[in-house]
This record gives sequence, C-alpha cells and structure tokens, in this order.
Amino acid sequence: MTSEEQDVFHALLHPDDMYDAKGTYWADMPIGQRLKFVHNVDSQESKKEASSVWRMFKNDPLSPVGYYLKNMVLPGAGLGLEGYVLFSIGNVRPLLQAAFPSCWKTFETCDERWTEAVDYLEIIGIIVGQILVGYLGDYLGRRWGLIQDALIMFIGLLMLVASWGTTLNGWVICYAWSLFFYGIGVGGEYPMTATSGMENAVGSGKVSTKDDRLHRGRKVTSAFLMQGWGQFFNQVILIILLLIFHHGSGNPPYSKVAAQWTYRVSFAIPAVGTLWLVYYRYYKMRSASKQLMISKKKSNVTGYDTKSLKMTLTYFGPRLIATAGAWFANDVFFYGNKLFQNEFIKVITPNNHSVMTGWLYNLINVGVSLCGYYLASFLIDNKLYGRKWMMIVGFMADFILFVVPAFNFKFFTSPQHVHAFQAMYFLSSFFNQFGPNSVTFLVAAEVFPTPIRATAHGFSAAVGKAGALLASVLYNYIDTQTKFYVVPWFGLAGALLTWLFLPDTTGLDLKEQERRWSYIRAGKEQDYHGIAIHWKHLSVWERFRGVHKNYNAGLDYEAKINEMREEWVEHQKNKFADDLKGHEDFDDNDGEFDQGVHAYFSRTAPDSLKRKTPNGVMGEKLPAGESESGGSTVGDADLISEKRP
Repeated sequence: MTSEEQDVFHALLHPDDMYDAKGTYWADMPIGQRLKFVHNVDSQESKKEASSVWRMFKNDPLSPVGYYLKNMVLPGAGLGLEGYVLFSIGNVRPLLQAAFPSCWKTFETCDERWTEAVDYLEIIGIIVGQILVGYLGDYLGRRWGLIQDALIMFIGLLMLVASWGTTLNGWVICYAWSLFFYGIGVGGEYPMTATSGMENAVGSGKVSTKDDRLHRGRKVTSAFLMQGWGQFFNQVILIILLLIFHHGSGNPPYSKVAAQWTYRVSFAIPAVGTLWLVYYRYYKMRSASKQLMISKKKSNVTGYDTKSLKMTLTYFGPRLIATAGAWFANDVFFYGNKLFQNEFIKVITPNNHSVMTGWLYNLINVGVSLCGYYLASFLIDNKLYGRKWMMIVGFMADFILFVVPAFNFKFFTSPQHVHAFQAMYFLSSFFNQFGPNSVTFLVAAEVFPTPIRATAHGFSAAVGKAGALLASVLYNYIDTQTKFYVVPWFGLAGALLTWLFLPDTTGLDLKEQERRWSYIRAGKEQDYHGIAIHWKHLSVWERFRGVHKNYNAGLDYEAKINEMREEWVEHQKNKFADDLKGHEDFDDNDGEFDQGVHAYFSRTAPDSLKRKTPNGVMGEKLPAGESESGGSTVGDADLISEKRP
C-alpha cells in the first residue's frame, strides 16, 4: 500500500475510539496507557456531547428535551407502560384489601387461591410472551413483534378496566385472566425492546457507527429505565386518584366506590398511551427489522434460522446459562426487596392502617431506584467498569445488604435500629438497578448473534420470571426472617455465574461479534483472529477453554482487507451484471467503498480480473473476439476490468 492507502484503511478498520495511532487495540495496551486512552476518549466524547447539547439549547431551548424524548423515551415507551401496569398490581392490592376485606383479606367471599393466582397468572403470562414473541421476533422480524406487543397490551388494558363478575370471586377470576393476557404483551416487550434498541444504531459500514460503539449500552438501558418511570408515575397517579375519589383524604376507611374508581381509572390512563404506541410502531418504525434481514440475507435464510439456534447452543451455551441464571437470581432479589418495606413500616408506624403510608415510602424507593437506573446508563459503556463489573458489584452489594439483617433480624427491626434497616432497603433498591437488573436486560441480547438474539433474550427473561414466580410462591409459605435467610444466596449465585460464564462486551463492536459469528456459521471458527475473541471480551470459562488463543491482530487486519476485497469484487460483478447504457457518466465508486479503498483494490486486482478499456471504465465480460470499440481483443475478457490511473 501507499502511505495514503494505509491511512485510509487505518481510519476504516482502526477507529480512534478503539485503537491508538499505531493500530493497537485498547485492551492490548499496558494498564497505564489503557487508562489514559480510555480517559481521553471519554473526555473528548463528553465535551462533544456537551457542546452539542449547548448548540441545540441555543437554537431552541426545548430541543434537548425533544432529543431525549425521541431517542430515550420513545424506544422505552412500551417498558414504561408495562412498568406502570405491572407494579400497579402490587400497589393497588393494599387498597383492595382495605375496601374489600372479606374478599382480599379474610377470604370469606373469595377463594384465596384465586387472589394469589393474580400474581401467578401475571408472571406466567409474561413468561409465555417472552418465549413466544422472542421466537416470532426472530422469525417475522422485530417490527411485527413490537406491533403485536403493543396491540396485546392495549386489549389487555381494556380487559383490566372492564373486568367484572356476578360475584366478587368472579371479578377476581376475570381480573387474574386479564392480567395473564396483558402479561403476554409485556413479556414480548423484553426481547423486542432490547434487540431493536441495540440494532438500530449499528449502521451499514464495515464497523459500527461511533455512536453505537460508545453508547450502545446507554441506548438500551435508557429505554429500560422507562420501566422505573412507569413505576413512579403509577404510584403518583394512584395517590392522586385516591385523593380525588376519596374526598381529598388518603386515610381509612375506604369506600368500595372510591376503590373501584381508583383501580379502573388507573388502568384506563395507560390504555390511551398504549393505543398511540400501536400507531407509532406501525407507521414510524418500518426499519426496525433491518439488521435481522441483512443477517438472514447473508446466511440465505428466509424463515427462522434453526441452524443458528443449534450452533448457538453448541458454541454459546455457557453464555445462556449466565444470562438466564443471573436473571433468575436477580428476580428473586427484585421481589425480595419489598420484604424490607413491610417490616420497617410496621416499626415506624405501628398503628398505621392507611395505604397512603406504604405508597409514599414506595414512591421514595422508586426515586432511589431511578438514581440507580440513570447511573447504570451513564457507566455501562465505560471500558474500565462496564457491564460485567457492574453486575458482579450489584449482586455482591445486594447479597451483603440482605445477609446482614438476616442474621441480626430482631436487632435491625427494633425501634432503635430500624432506620439502619430502612437505609439497607433503599441501598438494595439502588444496587439492584445500578447492577443486575439493568445489565441483564442488555447482555441477554448483546452476547448472542443477530439471527437468534430475540429468542435468547426471551428465554433468559423467561427464566428470570421463573425466579419471580418462585419468590411469589415461596414467600407465601415462609415467615419473614426465613425469607431473609433464603434470599441473599441468590445474589452470591448470580455473582458467581456472571464471573464464570458471562463475557464482557463493553467496548466491543457489535459488528465484530457478527463477523465472528459468520466464521462460526461457515465452519471456519479457527480462521477468525479478531477482537471478539480477545481475552477481555471472553468469559472465564471461554478463556479456560482456550478460545482466546486464536487472537492475532496482524492476521485479523489482513483478513479484514481480504474480506473487503472479496466484497469489492462481488460489488463490481453486480454493477456490470446488466448492460451498461453508457459509460460517460458512470462512476466506479458509487459510495459503497471509499475512494482510496477502491483505488487500492483496482490497482492490486489479479490479472485475471483486469482488462483495460478504451474509455478506462470497468466493463462486463464481452463475447470472445469482440472489444467495446468493436475491434478484436487479445485473450479472454473476464468479468471485471479496472479504471487504470
């Protein structure tokens, strides 16, 4: 290569946010140099984003808000609505118990099993949706999965608003099955939001866009944290509705009419937003399946890629154990967090019978959780901390925060020390979001190839919800202190699974992972030498198996250039497959390849692919003995010629 050509290829294949000027990958640098490189990249990007926000603000003070709504809120709107409704079930239960004690508390008029089935059927519906829509998302595409989810959730909300029965028990049964149906749509939101949010910014070049490389995790977790805002607004709206329908008071006794209006209107409000979501996804998200279709086209697959599924289980089975197992452990924690609240409220307000007290403390807890969500989105792409460490630290923090009160339960639940117990409650919420709850949602899609990404994410999420189901069933049969004895060990198990089986994809180009997958799918795993098998991006288990031993930066650079050459040759063949009507205005380099890349491949093409033409334009293969000017040719004219300097 000439020095100019070397500069072109270096710029294309060695982006400056991943490689230094010498072409050294950031994870290959000595620790001191690595710290400095990462700090410089992050500083430059922070300054760039800050100046961009300032320019937007100067042009229009509301434009940064519009940008946030478009890029963070809209992608997570489904999860926001889902968080609103699902957490409303637990929030509204104390009100139903207070207004309908014979049904929801003493079970004189309602079957206790059906009141418990409200939680069970909700979770089972979510599991069904996660597996079913995860499969359909890989089969039909992300867009149809997103539309289907929104439609099911809208119908489910109508069922919840209108649920009724000739008896109170009949109403509970109708309520439970409505939640099951709604849960199917909710379950589908998990794989669809994660995969579509991740794939939308990948771009069409040889490497992903810089925005994707530096902010892919933030994009996905920013959508996921809308679940936290859904919880927040649900609690606020329930408080406001109860005050409206209970004559401005939040104190008992609560009338049946006030409880019914509060319950039904609280579900009617998100129904409006969900109907709009159906419209938005149908008309405004037409390209949501683009990356999946590109992947299928390259593999010559039209329906569901069963070959990729089988190969994923063979090559990435331990990763599935990590994502599914960690999500299972996390959901036991997530539901166990409520154990703290019930206990310290009893101590702080011993004679309290108002649902408002619990709701207000829950509102504070959701606020603390949102701090965890946002901090996770800010640090999840940091190459020095990132996904894996965030998950392990979160798991271990929750393990400690649960195991300490487990063995000193009476001490921490006494009036003198209950505030320490309360602090542990809020901290456990914070580290759950600034840790496994945010990270599992991202990595369950990120560590798997595109053709089965939604399936893998849906399966992992379904196993996670099995953990929630275990918690909701188990907690009905053991006392509170025993619950504290049981829960912490799931945090320790989650940390161990993460450390052993989960790779760290922080700073890894998603397209590079897809490139590795193309080698695996073609049966040429041993020929791949790129950064996707760098030890930094592999799990401890994969390193133990020696997957990283094929990593070779020099060989990989050569392989990338050869792959680009093959693409360039194929591109030239396709360009001249049809008859050219005229050569005068034809441009060899139509934007598919950089001019320097095109010049290099033209200059170094094998003789069998070269043929001069009078006007210097690459042409088709002509009949033997005929030239473009009508004269005879010397030798065979092959498929491609080149534009000579």
